[in-house]
Parts: sequence; structure tokens; C-alpha cells
Amino acid sequence: MAEIICKNCKKKVEHHAKQMCNVCYKKLMWKPQMVICKRCGRSLPMHAKGLCDGCYNSVFHIEAVKASNARKYHNIDYETYKNITKTCIICGFDKIVELHHIDLNHNNNSSENLVGVCPNHHKMLHHRDFREEVFKVLKEKGFKTPQIYKDDNFFRN
Repeated sequence: MAEIICKNCKKKVEHHAKQMCNVCYKKLMWKPQMVICKRCGRSLPMHAKGLCDGCYNSVFHIEAVKASNARKYHNIDYETYKNITKTCIICGFDKIVELHHIDLNHNNNSSENLVGVCPNHHKMLHHRDFREEVFKVLKEKGFKTPQIYKDDNFFRN
């Protein structure tokens, strides 16, 4: 292909179309095909296979996204994350399970410090009125609970 000077950004680039580089052409001229997504039913630009970007990623890349998030946000490998978050350690709920650091230190990723809890029990762990109740159950299950909350009554009126 011949080299040209892009009429938009003025850079010397390989000719694409309309006397523009590929980047400028996509920004200014190219319009993606709009489709009704087969999965969510919204009219959005098509990504592939008749799906919008979000649905395509949810269907075909969800495991890779989960693995990346486990490394990025929790600094642990995905297999460890999956094992810990299979069921809530308190009630056994297995649909939505979140990772909780018992000592609230997100750098401490030892297996003794990580537990899987359902959203309800996770909220209770971070709420002063219900924390003791959940820590009591954790202690009964053999987890070492922190002492950093023992003065919570100081803050109550």
C-alpha cells in the first residue's frame, strides 16, 4: 500500500480509506453495524456472533475475566479463588460467594485468612452490629478471628 499523510491527524501512514489512517477512519467515518443482541435484546453495535460487546464477553470470556480479576484484585491464582468461593463457610449458600480477608489485610493471602461468604454474611462481617455473631461461627469452624474489633462498644451510644 502507498504511504500518505492522513488528512485528519497529519501523520505519515499507510493509506487506509478516505485519505485517512486506520485510527482516524474508525473514529470519524466507520459506523459499526447495529443489531438486536440475541442474548440481551438491546440494539447495540455488533461485536460477533450477533451479540453486543458485553454479552459476547460474558458468554465466551467469563472464565478468563474471573481469572484476571482474581489475580488483579486478590493477588491469588484462580484455582485457589474458585476453591475458596465454592460455598459460604457460614450458611452453605453456593450461588454467589465472595472472598473475605478475615484480618482485613488484603496483602495477607494465606489460606487461614481467606474465606468464602455469601453477600449477606459478607455485609454482616463489615457491619458492627452483626460482626460478633459471624465471627463466633467462624471461630467454631476453626478460623482465627482478629481482636481488632473488641472495642466496638466504645463507638456505640
